[in-house]
Amino acid sequence: MSYCVHCGVELDATATFCPLCQTKVIDPGRPPDTTSPKPFPTERGEVPPIPKGAVAAAITAMLACVAVGCGLLNLFLKPGRAWSLYVIGATIMLWLWIVLPLIFRRLPLLVRSVINVAAVALYVYLMSVDLNGRDWYLGLAVPIILWGGAVWLLLSLMLRVYHRSVISTVAILIGSLGVFLLGVEFFIDRWLTGRWDPSWSLVVLTICVCTVIPLVIIRRIPAVREEVRRRFHT
Repeated sequence: MSYCVHCGVELDATATFCPLCQTKVIDPGRPPDTTSPKPFPTERGEVPPIPKGAVAAAITAMLACVAVGCGLLNLFLKPGRAWSLYVIGATIMLWLWIVLPLIFRRLPLLVRSVINVAAVALYVYLMSVDLNGRDWYLGLAVPIILWGGAVWLLLSLMLRVYHRSVISTVAILIGSLGVFLLGVEFFIDRWLTGRWDPSWSLVVLTICVCTVIPLVIIRRIPAVREEVRRRFHT
């Protein structure tokens, strides 16, 4: 057994260069074995990625089996209660959220927003069918879902502009939460009493605003901004 004259690492009989320091192996009394296989790979290889179409088909098959299985089970267990609609609605929502972007890789932001809103609206609608809640679905759930979709679209547009700053991202998320909850209380009050009497949502919005203001100030301090960026990128 031979060793590298530079770093002392043990060399295989097939080695022509040291695998550690790349020093050329020169041994007149024992030339390198060029017929035996190398003890380690000599070429870089890559695992081929799984086709997204196959992933989409596998996820679709799993979700379909769950939906069909629960639907058939609902026919035999308590057929007077359509509990399987919750599972079927969840599988449809997951399919729209997960599988559809795999099939259509570059969907515009507006189209994705419409799909997300439609998925949630469909799921809540199936819940309302089981609970006989057509009134609260149209009068309360639909406005809140549409409001949430609008806030999500605005949030996505803002994050596209400020996505490189961690502080900006946190501030936008907190602010969006406060605005969304303010709208939620508005729709609840309008549906229950016919007028808007803001209370808890203003408390939440105030907390969000008081949290965002220091973040905005911190973001304008170069030393703090660089330290946050360094910690999140290392």
